[in-house]
Amino acid sequence: MEGKVLAQIAAIVFVAVAITAAIIDITREEKTGPAMAVPVVQPLTDPLRIEQRRCQELGEAAANDAACLAVWAETRNRFLGRSPAPAAPTVNEGR
Repeated sequence: MEGKVLAQIAAIVFVAVAITAAIIDITREEKTGPAMAVPVVQPLTDPLRIEQRRCQELGEAAANDAACLAVWAETRNRFLGRSPAPAAPTVNEGR
């Protein structure tokens, strides 16, 4: 008989905890404000994206196209988060 009484007490405690958790969840007020609007920084048409499409349409010929090689280098740098390499300084001859 003791096992049966213990099981009943456990069931009553379980139901009481479940009811308490439900009441707390129902009465809790969530503090949410209006969503902040984030302006779009990127232009609607990305020139790099347009060049990527052009190179894609060239197929195998793009491997020999200097412009496509430059586009792929820029794409790789953007993906890896690298800054572009500085331009080589020009030498003024004849001065």
